[in-house]
Amino acid sequence: MKTLRNVIIFVLVIAVLVIIKLKFFPGNTPQVMPQQQGKPQAVTVTAYIVKPEKLNNKIYISGTLLSNEEVTLMPEVAGKVLSIAFKEGSAVKKGDLLVKINDDDLQAQLKKLQLQEKLASEKEARQKKLFAINGISQEEYDASLTQLNSFAADIEVLKAQIAKTQITAPFNGIVGLKNISEGSYVMPGTPIATMQQSDPMKLDFYVPEKYVSLVKVNGKLTFTTEVGNVKHDAVVMAIEPKVDAATRTIQVRAKTENKSGNLFSGSFVRIEFSLEETEDALMIPTESIIPILKGQKVFVSRGGKAEEVKVETGLRSENKVQILSGLVAGDTVIATGIMQLKSGSLLNISSIKD
Repeated sequence: MKTLRNVIIFVLVIAVLVIIKLKFFPGNTPQVMPQQQGKPQAVTVTAYIVKPEKLNNKIYISGTLLSNEEVTLMPEVAGKVLSIAFKEGSAVKKGDLLVKINDDDLQAQLKKLQLQEKLASEKEARQKKLFAINGISQEEYDASLTQLNSFAADIEVLKAQIAKTQITAPFNGIVGLKNISEGSYVMPGTPIATMQQSDPMKLDFYVPEKYVSLVKVNGKLTFTTEVGNVKHDAVVMAIEPKVDAATRTIQVRAKTENKSGNLFSGSFVRIEFSLEETEDALMIPTESIIPILKGQKVFVSRGGKAEEVKVETGLRSENKVQILSGLVAGDTVIATGIMQLKSGSLLNISSIKD
């Protein structure tokens, strides 16, 4: 009887544990689910039909405006400034006197030399008459002539020194702010003011090396400044015949008119440079391009499946990129959903972009 009772108790305990298991831990019960095997799911994408289109080859570059001519006015000799003959910010003409430096000592020396030259000239004239009648030797006449020429040369040297006391305008332009006042003592190299010729103006910029062969003298370009969105025209006037080894760019200089006076030297400008036009460029959306280790690739739809194609790209527009090789007109390039694709993926093209 005792053994039977123990068996009954054991069975009851097992039954209670099973009930607790089923009631409170139903998720832990192992279930065998039948394995479902179906057809591969198609990836929904949008596509773009490759077709030839016109490509205006433009590049956008930053540049700097420069005066056509610019110089810092500086004296060549030391001395006191007697007069300043220009107004700050005023227009002057080539040859106008701008600054006069004291030259009293030089003028006194000039008068002395001129008197000595006069006496030497009279002496040379007398010696010449005597030499004509063999009254003096050739050597004596040559000495008087040499003395006369020596005084004349000294006068020319002194006149050149006097000219250095006058600072004149080297070209037509505008004089900037002065750095000295009348009565100041200046030394050679003391900056007095700057002078600029601002019409026309130069425009300097740098073009990447790969575009060097496309940049031509007399080529046209447009640019805008930081002030307003007005477009200005310019023409390429010169190209530096050397590529900068550090930046792999070439310097280009253009010229632009500034009759309105609204352009200023040193201003930053944004340049739109038209290099050439291609009538039948193959363009695809920029988002279709996938960078890879040794180049770039795209996915195309062929037979309803995705296929990888390695491509070579060229110029870029705002939202498209030129394809130089790898695709032909009529190819269907996948534009969106490319991150879910692999070669052989089934495609469900929902729409085709223009």
